Amino acid sequence: MLGLKLPTDPRWVNIVEKNIEEILTDHAYCEQKATSTAISLIVSFPEYTELVQEMTKLVKEEISHFKMVHDKIIERGWILGRDRKDDYVLQLVTFFPKGGSRTTQLVHRLLYAALIEARSCERFKLLSEELEDPELAKFYKDLMVSEANHYTMFLSFARQYGERNEVDKKWEELLVYEAEIMKSLGNKETIHG
Repeated sequence: MLGLKLPTDPRWVNIVEKNIEEILTDHAYCEQKATSTAISLIVSFPEYTELVQEMTKLVKEEISHFKMVHDKIIERGWILGRDRKDDYVLQLVTFFPKGGSRTTQLVHRLLYAALIEARSCERFKLLSEELEDPELAKFYKDLMVSEANHYTMFLSFARQYGERNEVDKKWEELLVYEAEIMKSLGNKETIHG
């Protein structure tokens, strides 16, 4: 369903389990960045009314996910650590050339967002199936469904606003590029790395 070309090695969960505090902190910031992405799309492309409406809903959902993750951190007696750079996203967003028409820029941003959500969904599924902590496993299973919905929404908008064949070609190329990025990741207790 997700179309990812390289699945996460299940041993990544072993790395995560050694430092649950770190993965929760990283996850909290991923939710915060997802909120910021939705706000940025509203600010950058206000003329796309349907997109603005959906991004407004997404802002509420993503910030509620941030709170849920933050609450998990507090429940465990921890505090939210500092944000750290996301090597995955930093590499991913270099794929498409800068510039182009507003529509092209929008489509590229939507494809990036779709892929980030798809990878998050895949990672959440793995956590839901492999974590030994049953509470966290259920938590990630519930969030996995949201991520899948976000992935399909972003991809659908890209196809709606761009020319379908061109968007599908770009999506396929981006998936191949993302698989190359993933070959060097999966060795840290971060959602994407």
